[in-house]
This record gives sequence, structure tokens and C-alpha cells, in this order.
Amino acid sequence: MNPKRLVKLSNIIGITSIILLVYWVFVFMTVEVFGLKVFKENITETFYMSILGILALMFGALIINIMFNLTRIAQKHNSDLETIKNNRRFGVIMLIISFPLIFGLLFGGDYLSSKKKEKLLIKSAESIINDHSQQADNLVDYEFSKEWINETKDILLILSKTDKHFPHVTVIVQDSIQESELFLGFRQGYDYLSAKKAVHPIKRNFIIETTNEEREYLKDIFHNQSDEIRFSAHDGNYELYYPYMNKGKIIVLFFSDYRRYGKIGS
Repeated sequence: MNPKRLVKLSNIIGITSIILLVYWVFVFMTVEVFGLKVFKENITETFYMSILGILALMFGALIINIMFNLTRIAQKHNSDLETIKNNRRFGVIMLIISFPLIFGLLFGGDYLSSKKKEKLLIKSAESIINDHSQQADNLVDYEFSKEWINETKDILLILSKTDKHFPHVTVIVQDSIQESELFLGFRQGYDYLSAKKAVHPIKRNFIIETTNEEREYLKDIFHNQSDEIRFSAHDGNYELYYPYMNKGKIIVLFFSDYRRYGKIGS
């Protein structure tokens, strides 16, 4: 292979490596800045390691280009320059068009990951209601007492042991302290030992922190007995509010889960 072809090949490899590196940086910044969950864990790790291969290609192409380009500097022709000019113009246009496309694909992948997680959380909530109807009815029969609190803990522990993919779940109820309306949350990972020892459990230990939007949603559930399901996803945190009513009483099952990576490929 003559020096001209070697230089041309090294240029192609170098330019391709630079383009891949630009794409990699663009994808990485988009995913990190917007908290998108698109890739599975193993794909993400492979994606990160690919930067080493890209840099190796760029370095190798640079060495070859320097070695062989020096031998043909005086051999350049106007026809070569014209071809390069046309190719560069086409390449720049394609490069500009590709960035919005990649941006849209990343957001589309994140959206699909969120929708899949929403379906899984709703399925978990329906499983509790359908497969454990008696336990669900016991949860609805709320009263702030040691017996109900510890029974709720036992029910949630059984449910979490049944399914290894069972997310974190909190039972939300409406109550009041000194005539102030508030919402209490009971979850399987809570330390109930103090509740067992105390003569009367302390309500303020179970108050859940909420945003104004979440409080408005919960008020609509408990005041108007709405059955609206609320799902939210942000930066890998997935949350689902699932109301359940029986015999005029209502609770909200709050599912929360965190995923560092997306799952649309699984």
C-alpha cells in the first residue's frame, strides 16, 4: 500500500475516532445532566470503557499520519483538495443533523424506561391487592396503635420476602395531631422496636415529608376518595401512589425504587 493510501486511511480512522469521541461526550453529558436512565448496567460499563479504544485509535492514526504524510506533502493536487472540501461539507451537515437525533433517542429511551418501571410498580400494587386481599384489608382498617403498626410491619415484610424484586413500599394514612391534618407513613424497613416498648407510639415519629403537590394529591384521595394513580420519575427515582379503598376506608400504597441504570434492554 502506497503512502497516499496509508495517509488517507489514517485520516479516515482519525476523523472517525474524533467523531465517535464527540458523540461519546455528547451522550455522556446528556445522560448525566438530565439524569436519563437508558442503558442496562453492563451496557453502560462497556460504553464507558469504549473511550480507551477510541483514544487508542486516534493515537495510532496520528502516528501513521505523521509518518507517511511527510512523504507526500509535495504531491498534493487541486483535485485532492476539491474532493476533501466536498466530503467535509457533507460530513459537517450530517454531524449537525445527528445531534438532535441522538438527543431525541436518549430522551425516548429514558421515557421507555420510566414507562416500564411504572408498569412494574402498578403490577406490584395489584399483586398485593389480588394475592393478599386479607392483608390488604387489614392495612385499610387503620388505627394508631401498637397492634396495627406491628401487624403492618409483618405484612410488609412478608410481601417483600415473597418477591425479590419487591420495591420499597410505605402505607400512607391520614391522621391529625392537635387538630392539624397530616399524613403518616409506615414502611417495612422502619425500626418498630420503640413502638413495641412504648405504651403509646408517638405519631410525630411517623409523619412523612411531602411537597405541596403531593399533599394536594393526598388530600384529594382521602377527602374525595379519588382513585387516581400518581407516578413520577426523576433522576432514577421512581415513585408510585396507589390508593386502595375497602368498606369506606382508604389508604395509599406508596412504592419507591431507585435505578442507577435504565432497563429498556432487559
